[in-house]
Amino acid sequence: MTTATFELAEHRVILSNISWQTFERLLADLGEKRCARLAYNDGVLEIITPLGSHENNNRFIESLIGAIADELNLNLKRFGSLTLKREKRQKGAEPDSCYYIQNEPKVRHKQEIDLANDPPPDLVLEIDITSGSMDKLPIYAAIGVPELWRYDGRKLDVFVLSPESTSYQSVDKSPTFPWLSLAAIPRFIRQSLADGETATLRAFRTWVREQQPD
Repeated sequence: MTTATFELAEHRVILSNISWQTFERLLADLGEKRCARLAYNDGVLEIITPLGSHENNNRFIESLIGAIADELNLNLKRFGSLTLKREKRQKGAEPDSCYYIQNEPKVRHKQEIDLANDPPPDLVLEIDITSGSMDKLPIYAAIGVPELWRYDGRKLDVFVLSPESTSYQSVDKSPTFPWLSLAAIPRFIRQSLADGETATLRAFRTWVREQQPD
């Protein structure tokens, strides 16, 4: 029997009994020009340092999302690993990538986001290949992110915030692109490793056009 193996994609440290003030100080001390990403959930702090496969998957999926938006003539605003936090809920995270799509007009002119006044991103992407990570779904639910994609190196899972906005539900289709079968995205990721990213993006754009309803 052959067992699939995956190379280490992230270095990960999880610490308990960490105060919100310590989380805030770490964000300030580490600054914006860093590779580590932090997540905080009610006293538990996770520090992630992405490695090659993590970042390659993140960047390529971002290219696919950009291609979808371009083919659909949708304005897309990217905010990368934007720090999202709500002190009252004692939750914060820095996603691999995040995007404004439906709410893009509300933040089009902005380069800084304040969740006290601005809506959260419409879509968050999390790459989670190495086991043992913190469950970030409660964090993003508390922040109010409507849709989350999570790629584990094999499949892409899609989650949408429940109507009562307290938890996520796993769904088969993205509400943002309901006619698009996102189960095909891992296939295009694998294709990019064989054919190259540029050639694969051209093939992906053709596939997106073919999937659009008449």
